[in-house]
Amino acid sequence: MDIYNINDIGSLIKDNSYVGRGIVIGTSKSGDKAVTAYFIMGRSENSRNRIFTENIGTVKTEPFDASKVEDPSLIIYSAVRQLDNKLIVTNGDQTDTIYNLMSDGKSFKEALETREFEPDAPNLTPRISGIVYFGDGKFSYEMSILKSIDADGSDCCRYIFSYPQKAGLGHFIHTYVCDGNPIPTFQGEPERVEIPDSIDEFTDTLWANLDKNNKISLYVRYTDVKTGKYEQRLINKNK
Repeated sequence: MDIYNINDIGSLIKDNSYVGRGIVIGTSKSGDKAVTAYFIMGRSENSRNRIFTENIGTVKTEPFDASKVEDPSLIIYSAVRQLDNKLIVTNGDQTDTIYNLMSDGKSFKEALETREFEPDAPNLTPRISGIVYFGDGKFSYEMSILKSIDADGSDCCRYIFSYPQKAGLGHFIHTYVCDGNPIPTFQGEPERVEIPDSIDEFTDTLWANLDKNNKISLYVRYTDVKTGKYEQRLINKNK
């Protein structure tokens, strides 16, 4: 087994009906763009009744049809927020926890120590989070997963992974291994994936290979590390 192998993300998610929610952070092949992507999937009508909206760099999940919302507590949240020279992306309302506590001088780790996995037994869905730090024409990033220590949800395990900028390399973390009942949670380190120079190529690869029945929305951002300017793509299955 080659531990330094870099995977094609399309191959990782293709034919997997349910990887849940996923975060990708990394560096474009040319080395000059910080790449961030976030997608959501859903099996229930409540989960599928969502879209992404974007306003000045902030991405939120919102109901597609407000009249059909059953329980907004775990499905409606800010997914992407900018804080000074930092970009935060998560799969839940811990986005706001990180934003607020880091605004008060706390670290990414300290903010996440106040949170745990989602209270949705028996799945006990992990909270996955990422943050990109920009500065001096470079960037680095951290990714985290908060997951239950056992099937009873008796306590929380917290993992944080730190990465430097490396041309063409990204890391992919998602909530579930595959579909199931209960759904098996993500295991191990974030997966190493290739990051192309083209935002459209990367967006198309992700969207085309996510399960057509369960995919809901996708957001991709490429940020120039020297200028801070970015381009973005947003796709909603519900239109």
